[in-house]
Amino acid sequence: MDFSLTAEQQDYRDAIRALCKKFPDSYWRELDAHKRYPEDFVRALTDGGWLSVMIPTDYGGAGLGIVEACLILEEVNASGGNAAACHAQIYTMGALLRHGSEAQKRKHLPEIAAGRLRLQSMAVTEPEAGSDTSRITTFARKVDDGYLVNGQKVFTSRVQHSDLLLLLARTARAEDVPRKTDGMSLFLVDLRQARSAIEVRPIETMVNHETNALFITDLHLSDDALVGEEGNGFRHVLDGLNAERILIASESIGDARWFVDRSVAYAGERVVFGRPIGANQAVQFPIARAFMHAQAASLVRWQAATLFDAGASCGAEANTAKLLASEAAWEAAEMAMTTHGGSGMAVEAGIERKFREARLYLVAPVTNNLVTTYVAEHVLGLPRSYGTGGST
Repeated sequence: MDFSLTAEQQDYRDAIRALCKKFPDSYWRELDAHKRYPEDFVRALTDGGWLSVMIPTDYGGAGLGIVEACLILEEVNASGGNAAACHAQIYTMGALLRHGSEAQKRKHLPEIAAGRLRLQSMAVTEPEAGSDTSRITTFARKVDDGYLVNGQKVFTSRVQHSDLLLLLARTARAEDVPRKTDGMSLFLVDLRQARSAIEVRPIETMVNHETNALFITDLHLSDDALVGEEGNGFRHVLDGLNAERILIASESIGDARWFVDRSVAYAGERVVFGRPIGANQAVQFPIARAFMHAQAASLVRWQAATLFDAGASCGAEANTAKLLASEAAWEAAEMAMTTHGGSGMAVEAGIERKFREARLYLVAPVTNNLVTTYVAEHVLGLPRSYGTGGST
């Protein structure tokens, strides 16, 4: 496979890099200090059409693929930003585009593409279920004019900055279906109409990543809120999860690039005992290894993205890319902290903020233990242990 960028794709990368220059380290440092959402940055991405990159042109989007989406999110993180503030609007398109009704797509996608409507949130995880999605208990009971939903979700991010929410709920109890992943359905919820039926409680975390617990009480949804087929919601969600894995990998690769670039610059200019610290192999070797590991992860990411855009099976590649990229980013983060020494702990340097942000992707949105389990079982054919890794 040829993974070199076309001239047009390079233009996209250059344009994102230019946009990100308007939001320097000081911008992100200030947001992090006060745990604020990057409204101005997300608006700039939206106005530039970057968050509608995967929406077809028939609905007002750019009509491009996940390869281009990878370029966007990678470059945001490589420029020192944090694409987690808005990445969901790209990867949630997988489920809506492939399984949404024509009426749903005609109603919502042009508004999302124009920036008048935000789809930034997906509610799947629950306190007692964790990574075992088959154990969710939020229930959508069928009533005459639609569904009545009750339950609880946790780690549902960006609800306060979204107009629509993708919600996974049971429409049949686990004990009443042949397979435990059956009987779940996906809904598109208009949060502006939900009002007091959804209570949102913010969860404070170690990074500036707005996430929440949701308490859902008698939420009424009309029949046209159902995305795809009733009972097949788990499979519909998987189309979004493979995209999520690939895009998260791209953000981690961007983080690794940022750490390496900062470390190369610092190691070349920081003089101790009469010479740059970068002349010491104990400093230069970790930088070089972090660079090489990020490059290797990037190649698997491009393979996964190419398969996804071709409509081919890519669960193994998407999961592998996510694991390798997140580990490469964390290796680069630790290397950067060591290279900078005490200076790395200073908030002004920016290393400690990105250090915290990079750590997240080792455990979320899927822990690397489950990714490894998925590969062991579904790729290598080893006996099932305790999970499936979440993608197909």
